[in-house]
Amino acid sequence: MAKGDDAVRKKQNKVKRKKLHNKNDRSSSAISARVASIIAAKKRRHSGKRRKCQGMCFSLPTLDDPFNDRNGAKDFEKRVTKKSMLPHKREKAILNEKSEETLNIEMVDSPAQKKEMVTILKDEVRKSLTSINTTADRSRMDPGETKTQLDGNGSIYGHQEKCLNAIENSLRCDGTYNNEEDKPLFVSTWGVEFLKCYSAGKDILETSGTSSTMEQIAWMVSCIADSVSRKDEEGLSVASPYLLFLVPSQEKATKVRSVCKPLKALGIHTVSIHPGTSLDHQIEGLKSSEPEIMISTPERLLELLSLKAIDLSGVSLLVVDGLESFYSEGCFDKINSIRRSFSGKTHTVVFNDCHRYACVRVVQNLLTGSVHRLSLNSSLTSQSACIIQSVNMCLLKEKLPKAIGILDHAYRGRHQPQASKVLYIVGKDEKHRKLATALKFKGYSISSDSVLSEVGNSVESKGRTRPTVSMIHIDQIGATDFSEYEVVVLPDLILSIDSYVQILMKMARYSVNGVLHSLFSREDAKLAAPLIKILEQCGQAVPEALRKMSS
Repeated sequence: MAKGDDAVRKKQNKVKRKKLHNKNDRSSSAISARVASIIAAKKRRHSGKRRKCQGMCFSLPTLDDPFNDRNGAKDFEKRVTKKSMLPHKREKAILNEKSEETLNIEMVDSPAQKKEMVTILKDEVRKSLTSINTTADRSRMDPGETKTQLDGNGSIYGHQEKCLNAIENSLRCDGTYNNEEDKPLFVSTWGVEFLKCYSAGKDILETSGTSSTMEQIAWMVSCIADSVSRKDEEGLSVASPYLLFLVPSQEKATKVRSVCKPLKALGIHTVSIHPGTSLDHQIEGLKSSEPEIMISTPERLLELLSLKAIDLSGVSLLVVDGLESFYSEGCFDKINSIRRSFSGKTHTVVFNDCHRYACVRVVQNLLTGSVHRLSLNSSLTSQSACIIQSVNMCLLKEKLPKAIGILDHAYRGRHQPQASKVLYIVGKDEKHRKLATALKFKGYSISSDSVLSEVGNSVESKGRTRPTVSMIHIDQIGATDFSEYEVVVLPDLILSIDSYVQILMKMARYSVNGVLHSLFSREDAKLAAPLIKILEQCGQAVPEALRKMSS
């Protein structure tokens, strides 16, 4: 049966419309269709979905999914979280062992052998620290109690190692990182020590006597970058700024920023605030960015705080670099004002290159919690940093009441007297038994391990708990652990000057409030000259009476 004219015309018009539609698509919508497909694919990736045809085309049955029900979709591994505390003795042994191996690398002449030993040491450091993390309870990376995510290899150093490698490659290309031993940043002895302190959540006093180096800056910012990256993976918000780096000059700020610059590719943004740029420009820049790391001079930062252009309440780590420069420029009050603007729990790192008595009070204001002293320098000035040496000039008959008065003063000046331990170093004569009896009468408790513990054990006086006092003989100095004693009293300076130095370098390791009291009379005049030399070397005040006695 023949078709009618209307049916034929209708069919022809349909063909013409189809050709016209295809022509318009090819001429005007080719690019937009491609862009639309890219946007659609991006949305599917962000939503975690994909089309069924992709699963059918690009996945095969496996032993875990024999019928291909999941279309090749992988099972998401559960996040492993741990709260842990690293055994101090085990970690110290590992770090000492790795430090010795690092020194052995320096003695190798062949570049090929040196490179091979560095690679082996790097793997062993990672395995050792990782095994500790999986077998013991420890708070890792973020100060305080945080969750630690393990990667597929059971290691938590993925982000940090990537950061260190990026920094090292950038600095080597610029020629600003010249390591004589040609060791990678990852096996730095100082860096491993810093990581241990940072992971424990302690404040750090760096007493090497210099400002921060490229290597030290790299380790600090890499730890921060690792913490920020893991928080992002866990879906936790990070305050801006997360790290505040206080520097004394624009030149130092430029140096720190050059180390942080490679981290931008990893999503860690850094800003530098200093007087070299207009204030309005910096305010506009801070409004448009949320940097994780901020480098600033105290003067410019206080200007921004006064204008409420920046909020420092969320700072997690504060680094104060170069106390000597801050002292010469009179910035200590400004630093204290900045410190008071932090509302949360902020951990602090202080590079103490100033051995002046005036710097001690500033360090004590900055480091209020438990402190770890970090230094690879074994000199007297480094090990005795922030320990006050108090020389009390008196007559021989005044030494007993003076010794008791020192303890009374220390007790009145402390809110928690039991938190600090007091040690008396005495001789083997009867007058020191009189000292113990007098302390008991005043209500103090004599430690059970003291040489005069049988004298008495008064714990309370008028309803108040008194601190415990320890006593040792001078011949027990070599076998005594002075690290936990904040106050050490020498009622009679009858020991040698070497013993005095030994006490000074070992006491108050976990505090910046250490005080070494010595009672000096005319009978001790032979020790005046060497004692003055030690006081001057450590930047301590020298009594005028002691100088006259020396001459």
